[in-house]
Amino acid sequence: MAADPLEIADLARHALARCGAVRVVCVDGPAAAGKTTLANQLSTVLDDAPVVHLDDLYDGWAQELGDRLAARLEAWLLLPWADGLNGCHPVRDWATDRYVDWADVPAAPLVIIEGCGSASRRVRARASLVVWVEAPQPERLRRGIARDGAALDDHWRTWQLREDAHFAADGTRAAAHIRLDTG
Repeated sequence: MAADPLEIADLARHALARCGAVRVVCVDGPAAAGKTTLANQLSTVLDDAPVVHLDDLYDGWAQELGDRLAARLEAWLLLPWADGLNGCHPVRDWATDRYVDWADVPAAPLVIIEGCGSASRRVRARASLVVWVEAPQPERLRRGIARDGAALDDHWRTWQLREDAHFAADGTRAAAHIRLDTG
């Protein structure tokens, strides 16, 4: 389907708001597939729409991608936005392995949530548009190690197994409105 950020942005602008007046665009898929790059491009095209990076919210490498993460997204962001309020979420410092701050996220007309698990079943009930981004597993592992360093190879391999299990159980890819392959 639409692979161009301008086309995706146009779909987002015309999608039905399902979280109060907020149109939530979820950019989901496996790690190192290109979700952050696409989300940042969409933000630019969508007049600097806020972007929530799930890397800021994860509870480190052990983060469960299903209901626990969805419950956090609901409590911190989706429910406040549905009520016309700003949301907020913790910000993780991966170097110190702890949360160091809180980020406010306004109930803007369009908000982008990107990261593994951003469009899980509970979250996509409030999503206006779900974009799935994928690439072959070896390429994603190569990208992740190039970005994060070889010392995290074991974390990357474990994470890939866990995200595969989550996506298979959740049906995220099949539920996406748009599917992109960045491989």
